[in-house]
This record gives sequence, C-alpha cells and structure tokens, in this order.
Amino acid sequence: MTWPDAEPAVISPAVEESYRILRSRIDLSRLPKFSRDVVERVIHATADFDYFTDLKCEEEWLAEGVAALAAGAPVVADSAMVAAGISGSPVVCKINEPLTQRLARTAGITRPAAAVRLAFGDVGPGAVWVAGGGAAGLAEILSRGVEPGFVVGFPAGFVGAAEIKDALRASQLPSVSNVSEKGGPAVAVAAFNALLRHALAVNNSRAGWGSGERPVGLADDDGADP
Repeated sequence: MTWPDAEPAVISPAVEESYRILRSRIDLSRLPKFSRDVVERVIHATADFDYFTDLKCEEEWLAEGVAALAAGAPVVADSAMVAAGISGSPVVCKINEPLTQRLARTAGITRPAAAVRLAFGDVGPGAVWVAGGGAAGLAEILSRGVEPGFVVGFPAGFVGAAEIKDALRASQLPSVSNVSEKGGPAVAVAAFNALLRHALAVNNSRAGWGSGERPVGLADDDGADP
C-alpha cells in the first residue's frame, strides 16, 4: 500500500463549529483515545447521540486496527458508497465489477458475497475490511474465513444486520460494530477514518513529522477533527 501524498487538510469553520456543538452536548473525555475518536466521528457524521451507547468499541481491538493500517494492510470495502467515502487510503471494492455479477449468478450467492470472495482472492489474509452495506457482505467475511487484520462492521437493515454484528463480536475477531439495526456507509466510513487518522499520524511520525504536526492525507469532508 502507498500512503497518499497530500497537503494537510484545511478544516472549515463549519466543521469546527459542528464539533464545538457536539462537544458541548456530550463529554467523551473519559473514553480511551481510540474509542473516543471513533464515537466522536460517528456521532458527528450522523448527528445521532444514541451511538454513544450503541457502539461496541474494544480499545485493544481498535489499537490492532490502527497497527494494521499503519503497517500497510490492504483496505477492502463491501460497497461502492463505503469505498467512495474513504479518501485517505487505497481501497479495494469489487461490488461493481462484471466478474462479481457473473460469480453471483453462477454460484447462486448475493453480489456482496461474491465481491467479498473476489476481494479476498486479491488481498488475502490480514486486510482491513470495511462493511457498511447489508448483512450479506459481513456474513460472507465471517463464513469465508478471510483472517482479517480488522473488521469495521456496520451493516444496516431490519433483516439480519443486528444478528450478523452479534456474530462478528462473538467471533472475537478484532473489530468495531454496533448493537442495533442501524449503521450504513456513513457510519462505517466515520469509524474507519477515525482509525486511519491515527495510522496516518504513526506513518507521518516515522517520516519525520513532529508530534505537533497535523497528519496528512485525510480530508475533512466526512467530519475530520478540527
């Protein structure tokens, strides 16, 4: 993986004001740093404070996700909308490829499941998987035995979404998810970008950036920290 070469993102006044309002309404300061950043970014992206209790963040698992990204783990998105939201890292997404449609027809599986199979053939074990579509993609990740480095699991819907997220947590794979039926691409991207920001900071530090410098390579259009 090649880390994007970009100038430090400029935080707009609107984003700064949005975070100011958020922080005036909820105090997340007692959460560990990775959990705090994930929760804050998800709430910021959704304007839904219920995620404070709905999210399931294990700090040790989140640290594993940051370490995997900092080490250059491939990133795989289960849907085009998730892939479109990830601007600070290369991303693999097979959902719209013709081969995915052919595999889905011939194997009698859903297109998201076919996309997971094809992506795994490209990236192999150790990838970071970002699931924000329906339940089928995450179900395939779990059943296929992809040996992920980390899973961002936020499928949404009334059919199977909550249950597959329960299964993700029960699997003990390093992951972040939520309890309820809600979720979706915006939530998955927000949680992923919270971890990516820390990974970029690690790589910038290794490249010689000072600890007080702003990490590069992640825009603020999905709710970056001001």
